[in-house]
Amino acid sequence: MSDPAPHRDGAPATLAWLGHPATVVALVLLVVNDHLLKAAFPGPLTGKLSDVAGLVLAPPLVAVLLTLLAPRLPARTAVAVGLGLVAAGFTAVKSSGYAAAGASALWSAVSGPSLVRADRTDLLALPALALAGWTWSRSRREPVRRRSARLVRLLVLLPAATLAVAATSAVHYPDAVRAAVLDARLAAGIGHSYADRAFDSAPSWRVSDDAGATWRDPTRGEAEALKGRKGPAAGPVSRGCSTATPTRCYRLIPGRLAVEQSDDAGRSWRPAWAATEAQRAVLRRQYPDPGPRGERIAAQELTVWDTGDGRHVVLVANGRDGFAIRRPDGTWERLGFVDARVGGYPFDGRPPALGRSTPADRGDDPLLALLVGLTLAALVLAVSAVRARLPAGAGPWLPSVLAVLAVVAWAPLAMVWTRELVIAELGLVASLVFLFGALLLSAWALGGLRGARGRWALEVLLAAALTLALTALPLVGWLYGRPAYTRTALLLAVAATVPGLLLGWRAARLVGAPAPAGPPQPPPPAGPPR
Repeated sequence: MSDPAPHRDGAPATLAWLGHPATVVALVLLVVNDHLLKAAFPGPLTGKLSDVAGLVLAPPLVAVLLTLLAPRLPARTAVAVGLGLVAAGFTAVKSSGYAAAGASALWSAVSGPSLVRADRTDLLALPALALAGWTWSRSRREPVRRRSARLVRLLVLLPAATLAVAATSAVHYPDAVRAAVLDARLAAGIGHSYADRAFDSAPSWRVSDDAGATWRDPTRGEAEALKGRKGPAAGPVSRGCSTATPTRCYRLIPGRLAVEQSDDAGRSWRPAWAATEAQRAVLRRQYPDPGPRGERIAAQELTVWDTGDGRHVVLVANGRDGFAIRRPDGTWERLGFVDARVGGYPFDGRPPALGRSTPADRGDDPLLALLVGLTLAALVLAVSAVRARLPAGAGPWLPSVLAVLAVVAWAPLAMVWTRELVIAELGLVASLVFLFGALLLSAWALGGLRGARGRWALEVLLAAALTLALTALPLVGWLYGRPAYTRTALLLAVAATVPGLLLGWRAARLVGAPAPAGPPQPPPPAGPPR
């Protein structure tokens, strides 16, 4: 008899790859760059440095995880899969905004609020995969066989590499939080922290010498003077009056993008500038992390500055939407972020048009809309299958299964409605489970029917396709800002399932229940012979 084949274990070779000095250097560089260098020296250099380090570290990490999950997987196969997955994933994320939005959601679920941007210039870092391949060619000659060395890599290097890849640098969403006047100059304060507060007491400042036409960094003296301006204890300034014309005053409307003005020193007020609530609802879907009720897309502070010629300027800090300004001639304009370093987020520093949007600037909303349409189409399949099998006496459990599936189908609706991360993750899983369950239920129903089964299947599929087409109308319109409110789009999408449900329900007339299988009946007794 021949000896049994030796047990193949790819982990020793992949663990040696993870412990190669170049891989360890990439791990240290990724941690230091993401958490120290990016904050101290923000710019393209530190951004590309993280990409290079990540591309060197990620393939060994993926290969180690694969060989630990599948011990019999050959090390070369794990290495090829690791390099291929990292290359394909990095290319997709950096080339497509939709893939970047999905990666942001995944990273946020693992390590908290994170932002991944699509930037084709980052593809210049792809040659770093060649360095990863070179480290594999060197490390595979000395696989880690000793138990103590394996434990060190499993208990120290593997968790550190996983955290380094997942725990990227914190997301710094810009917020227009302060508006002030310093030595006859306008000053705009931009917050850069991720927090639930809508007012940041330590922003970075920009100063204008020409009534808001251009902006610059403050001088050292101006920076010191502005640094001590932490605002009143009660919060930001929400009301101000012109010094030259004391009867002209302005105030913010809490929780809205709106400013009112008074011409009688505050005894009566009228609208001066505002974005409607419908327009603000569209903005809430365009900006990341707008707050549970959109409180970060609202006016935060205003200041009034007299130009000296009888006219005045009003500067308003509007949170995620940047700044708005009333020019000396009385016209209002949304400036966005007056800091050029905010460029590229999310609209190159410029505010989007009010009340209008495109799927490209809606983040993960296009994916969520597709998910809702598929779920409602799957609901039609499930209802049609249950309706066709009920006459067959399938048992009382079938309506119960349908009820459970219907409850699960609401998860994607809640995901679109709230856009909360936890709900989104649960909704994504639930919608996929529901879609798979509906397809299985339809196949099971089709196998137990008799009659025109082919025509029944065709009508049910047409009903599902009709539902998908009808629900696409309000959902696609919602991506373009019509309708503006999410609840309106969802209600219209749910109502659009009615024709498909009716068509699938009527399809049951084409089939009948299978004939009950019973014991064979004996032939009738023969009569007496003639």
